Amino acid sequence: MAGGVQIKHLQDGVVAGRLGAAKTRDNFQDIHPPLSGHEALVASDRCYFCYDAPCVTACPTAIDIPLFIRQIAAGNTNGAANTIFDQNILGGMCARVCPTETLCEQACVREEAEGKPVKIGLLQRFATDQAMAEEKQFYSRAKPSGKSVAVVGAGPAGLACAHRLAMHGHAVTIYEARKKPGGLNEFGIAAYKAVDNFAQSEVDYVTAIGGIAFSYGKRLGRNISIAKLQADHDAVFLGVGLDDVNGLGLKGVDHPNVVDAVEFIANLRQAKNKSKIAVGRNIVVIGGGLTAIDAAVQVKLLGAESVTICYRRGQAQMNASRFEQDLATQRGVVIRTWMQPKKLTMSKGELSGIQLEYTEQAKGKLAGTGQTAKLVADQVFLAIGQSLRAEDLVADNPALALDKGRIKTDAAGQTSLADVWAGGDCTNSGDDLTVTAVAQGRDAAMSIHAALTGQGDL
Repeated sequence: MAGGVQIKHLQDGVVAGRLGAAKTRDNFQDIHPPLSGHEALVASDRCYFCYDAPCVTACPTAIDIPLFIRQIAAGNTNGAANTIFDQNILGGMCARVCPTETLCEQACVREEAEGKPVKIGLLQRFATDQAMAEEKQFYSRAKPSGKSVAVVGAGPAGLACAHRLAMHGHAVTIYEARKKPGGLNEFGIAAYKAVDNFAQSEVDYVTAIGGIAFSYGKRLGRNISIAKLQADHDAVFLGVGLDDVNGLGLKGVDHPNVVDAVEFIANLRQAKNKSKIAVGRNIVVIGGGLTAIDAAVQVKLLGAESVTICYRRGQAQMNASRFEQDLATQRGVVIRTWMQPKKLTMSKGELSGIQLEYTEQAKGKLAGTGQTAKLVADQVFLAIGQSLRAEDLVADNPALALDKGRIKTDAAGQTSLADVWAGGDCTNSGDDLTVTAVAQGRDAAMSIHAALTGQGDL
C-alpha cells in the first residue's frame, strides 16, 4: 500500500496524480500536530526548571527554556512567547524544523533520566503560535537612527538580522534574489513540516515592526555588488545561504529524470496542488543529509512505489539525524549505506536505473571496493550537498576572505571587508541549521548596531 492506494494500480513512468488531489493533500498534513491547551499544561508540568539548564546551553539561540515553560505552566502563554522571541524572532519556524532531538531535547534531564524528554519544541510552538495568531507584538521600532543597512538574503539569518536592526531604529533594505522572501524556510524544507503558508505568515510577523523594505530579483554578483551596497548603506549583512548545488560528474545527469532534490523541494512547497508534481514509480535518492530525507519522504507521499536513499558512507556519518532517518524508514523509504553512484543506465533514451559501487573506509579514507550493484530507477534525485557560489563574491571583492569555500567571519560575524558582516550557511561557522542562522543574524545585528552607534550593549 502507498497512501491507501494499491501499488499495482499505479502508472509506470514519471507521472503526476498517482494518488489524486484529496489523498495527496491528506498525506501532506502537519507532521507534528500542535498541542492543545491541556496537552501543553501536562507537557510543561514535566519540566524540572533546572538551574543552569543543559537545554539552554544546547540551544544555539540560548532561549531561556525553563522560564518559558514555567510561564506556560502558569497560564502566561504570551509571556512565554515573549521569552522565546527575545532570543529567536523566528521561534515559530524553529519550533517546527529544529532537530530538537539532537539539541535541547537530547540535553533534557528527563531524556537522561527516563529516555523521554520534555516536549520543548512543541511547547515552543504552542506559545509562539498563540502570539502570532493574536498578532501580539512585543517589540516596537525605536526612533529612526538615520543609519541604513543592506541585508542580502531574506532567509532566516537575514530576517533575524533585519528585525534586530529595525528594533534599534535603523532602516533596513533586504535584497533578495527570488521574488518571495523566506529563504530556506520558504523553499528548502519538507512541505509537511510547515503547513498553511506558515513561512510567509512568519515573515509578515517579523517585518510588522516596520523599517524593513524588500528589493526582489537582486542577486549578489549579478545585478548588485558589495561595493555598491557599501556606497549606498552604512553597513552590509550577507545572509545569502548556499546557492549552488554540487555536481555528480556522471554521464546522463542532464536527463530530465535526474532531478536536483533542492529544486524539487522548492517546487513542491510552492505548488498549490501537490498532486500535479510528477514522480517516478521507482526512485533512488543520492545523499545522506536532510535534503535527501525530505525528498525521499515526499516522493513517497506523492505515490512512488519504491524509494531508496543511497549514501556513500555509514549510517552514523549521515548528516540527517537518526530521528529523520527513522521518519523516512517508517514511511517505507529504504536507506542503503556504503554505496556511491558510478553510472546512470539508459534504455532507449530513458533512465532505467543506476549502478552503484560498494565503498569502505580504508586507511582513514573512503574507497571503492570494485563491487557494484544496480538499482532499477525511473527517477534519480541528487541531494549531494550545496555550496557557495564564491566566484560571484570574490570577483569584485578580492579582499573578501574565504575559508573552505565559505565567507570567513569573526565571532561577531564581521568579514574581512569594512562595514560588512555575514551569517548563516554562507559562512565558515554555518552548520545548515535554521536556528544557527537566526543566532548569527541576531548577533551580527548587535555588532552592526554597536559599530554604527558606538553603543556596545543592546
